[in-house]
Amino acid sequence: MSTSVHEHAGEPAPASCLTDVPRLVTAYFALRPDPAVASQRVAFGTSGHRGVSFEAGFNEWHVLAITQAICDLRRSRGIDGPLFIGCDTHALSAPAFASALEVLAANGVDTMISAGDEYTPTPAVSHAILEYNRGRESGLADGVVITPSHNPPDSGGFKYNPPNGGPADGDVTAAIEKSANAALENGLRAVRRRGFADALRASTTHRHDYLGRYVEQIPQVIDVEAIRASGVRIAVDPLGGAGVHYWQRIAERHRLRLDILNESVDPTFRFMTLDWDGRIRMDPSSPYAMRRLIALRERYDVAFACDTDHDRHGVVARSRGLLPSNHYLSVAIDYLFRHRAAWRADASIGKTIVSSSMIDRIGTRLGRRVQETPVGFKWFAAGLADGSIGFAGEESAGAAFARIDGRAWTTDKDGIAPALLSAEITARTGRDPGECYAALEEALGRVYADRVEAAADAAQKKRLSGLAPERIASKTLAGEPILAVLNKAPANGASFGGIKAITASGWFAARPSGTEDIYKIYAESFRDEKHLREILAEAQRIVDSALTRS
Repeated sequence: MSTSVHEHAGEPAPASCLTDVPRLVTAYFALRPDPAVASQRVAFGTSGHRGVSFEAGFNEWHVLAITQAICDLRRSRGIDGPLFIGCDTHALSAPAFASALEVLAANGVDTMISAGDEYTPTPAVSHAILEYNRGRESGLADGVVITPSHNPPDSGGFKYNPPNGGPADGDVTAAIEKSANAALENGLRAVRRRGFADALRASTTHRHDYLGRYVEQIPQVIDVEAIRASGVRIAVDPLGGAGVHYWQRIAERHRLRLDILNESVDPTFRFMTLDWDGRIRMDPSSPYAMRRLIALRERYDVAFACDTDHDRHGVVARSRGLLPSNHYLSVAIDYLFRHRAAWRADASIGKTIVSSSMIDRIGTRLGRRVQETPVGFKWFAAGLADGSIGFAGEESAGAAFARIDGRAWTTDKDGIAPALLSAEITARTGRDPGECYAALEEALGRVYADRVEAAADAAQKKRLSGLAPERIASKTLAGEPILAVLNKAPANGASFGGIKAITASGWFAARPSGTEDIYKIYAESFRDEKHLREILAEAQRIVDSALTRS
């Protein structure tokens, strides 16, 4: 297996690549999933249920069944506060929002919808849950975000956030899956529902100012005064996502020199450049999807973008262009733990099993514990909520961190705050994040990193996710002894659904994507680029051999 970059990657999306939105929405309402077909059942991955309506993977029946399952779960667990709901700009999100509200209203759930019917980013929902629940021991709130994240325009997604504000744990999602699939099998007979117009008028449906409350409190997590005083010139491309209306309010309220480069909302996302595989994908960590913003880097001190639900970030530095996700996470960690004096003295750093070893080096220099977990932000939610984790980040450009006073800001990924942090770093250090990372390399040594991706079917992904260390026959990697082979995360002993092999001079990890039909191999070398290529090539042979051995 190897990544094959499409010949038109990075080019403007042609008309032939655009999703037929009327047909997609028709399929949402017209096609009914067959629960006997695995790909058409409700299945929560690392962040909710996702699918494509054309393939009967994300349709009205899925949303109705999942929402009823959430209502039942709330009753069984005594969650009787309001439910905060948000949705992004994908074509299927608005229809799914309507379907969900019909069920929530019929079940008598107090539901908080956006005040001006604007789209609502994931971090604004998490922020609202935490704000409501602060100081409460009963009547707790939870939430739903309707989004497939950065996935292509034909995708739909639905995720549940319990009262801690972060993604739901495995036991919660398993209960929702079981109940929702039973509802599909029973023809939705147990689903309560009322008409959408009636649901909007229901006494349990309330308006909530997500935008205003999130924007007003930004100075609690970002030093906006430093940004404003420095005159740093910044730009943002919302990539047509749910935060599109937030950025102008942020610029006006906090008087920042912030240019919003694209305020378009178009469910075809025709303004995007094609990603590595020739598809439209709103991934701010991809140099192909970010081609237009990268081209403008010399006009700004720092620029950034967020994905469709604004829970991921991408930072473009004047000095280096688009920073690899691990580079910016490293810079943010190093900066925050040296500039947030009110954070707990024992506040740790959260990273995933595939995040950079540079973070471990920074943690050692800072004297901070690094917690290495499986992929998925649910592993960080509790620590972010109680302040025992100051910063948590994923290699896929997701991060969250505490307020300046150490209290929780969000417990789900927040693309907006890390994006703005890049401007704070530039303002307070006089160096853009690319220059800051160069200083880290100078002090701590260079890390060479890359990952490869390729298509993988369900059977391949299942075999890889269950691969045991003893199935790895090789004792060496790129000429060095393999010191350890892991399939469980060091921080909590939880399976991470893949394999990681470590040597003295590098490592690789292989795991299936939880959101798309692709397979990923991540690798780092502490020597040079040639050694990195050797690790990647040999890693593919090692894993392919393990997957094919009987």
